[in-house]
Amino acid sequence: MLQIKNSSRLIMAAILILMMAGVGCKSKKKAMEASNTASLEKVKQEQEAALRKQKEEEERRRALAEEERARRESEAKAREPKARLEQYFGAIANSSNVSSANNSINEALSLFASADTPVLIVISESGGQKDYDRPTTIRDYLNYLKDQKKNFNKIGNLQFDSSGKITELELIKQK
Repeated sequence: MLQIKNSSRLIMAAILILMMAGVGCKSKKKAMEASNTASLEKVKQEQEAALRKQKEEEERRRALAEEERARRESEAKAREPKARLEQYFGAIANSSNVSSANNSINEALSLFASADTPVLIVISESGGQKDYDRPTTIRDYLNYLKDQKKNFNKIGNLQFDSSGKITELELIKQK
């Protein structure tokens, strides 16, 4: 009988230990599930932040590329009339006959808002101050090139109107 009593205590203790282990496992499971949910939420937030950062970086790159493209276009637009005007100046100064020079003058005048567009010739510059020769018009300057048969001046600055025509020409006298 004593043996049964001792064994029943032992069985009871084993059952009690198993029950406590079962309850402990359930709480561990719940803790693990809560931990997994928190870590999954954290991973999800990190992925969303990385995606937002990537989109922002892509937008920034796109904006920089657009700015660069616009800058290149404006430079090309500014260079194009300048280069064409230099070609006309050379053609007029180096023309072999008056008829050819007059044709080049008429073509060059199409770049300007009017034949009376002012031409300013910088004769010297010091300390940011420019000294100009007597102002003239583009028609007079082109006829001067035709008569002199030499182009002494370099194109400095061009100003345009809204339609892209030249409204003012600044030349720099070469020494």
